[in-house]
Amino acid sequence: MKFSSREAMLALVAAAVILFGGSAMLVKPKLVYWKELRAKQGDVIQHIEQDKRLVAERGKWTNQLEALSKMLPQHPADKKVDVYWLSIMDNLASKHGVKISKRQAGEEKKQGDVYELPIDCNEWEGNLDSIVHFLFDLQSEGAMLDIRQLLIKQKEKGLLRGRFSLCCAYTRAPQGK
Repeated sequence: MKFSSREAMLALVAAAVILFGGSAMLVKPKLVYWKELRAKQGDVIQHIEQDKRLVAERGKWTNQLEALSKMLPQHPADKKVDVYWLSIMDNLASKHGVKISKRQAGEEKKQGDVYELPIDCNEWEGNLDSIVHFLFDLQSEGAMLDIRQLLIKQKEKGLLRGRFSLCCAYTRAPQGK
């Protein structure tokens, strides 16, 4: 069988179209994958640059950590601290006229070198002025006391009530000291 030059050209064009179409179908998923890799590469480069900046500022963060660590009280490793923190909270509450009826210390949690003790106050009462001053004094205690949740409702005119969760931070003395 003999092909004319026209048929040979058509066969050659058809073969080229089939090869090009097949190649495009095979390459298209790879192109999508490469685009995803490029986007991920950009994110990774951005994270690396951010990490380099943080490492460069290590001295600043170390100094800040040391300053905050000095503010945290240190307790013996075997001593329960819930009474200590409850008394601080109760003293500040009575100083400002906030009545705390139901309170309960939670379980101590270790977060690195720092320990946290949550205290849930499920019922308190006071006027706006007393609760603001109470919360301000709690916050003024430094890095060791933090209100995590606060719910306030009006009971009657001028009297507020609610609940809050106080988190107390401290360190423990090493064993044997």
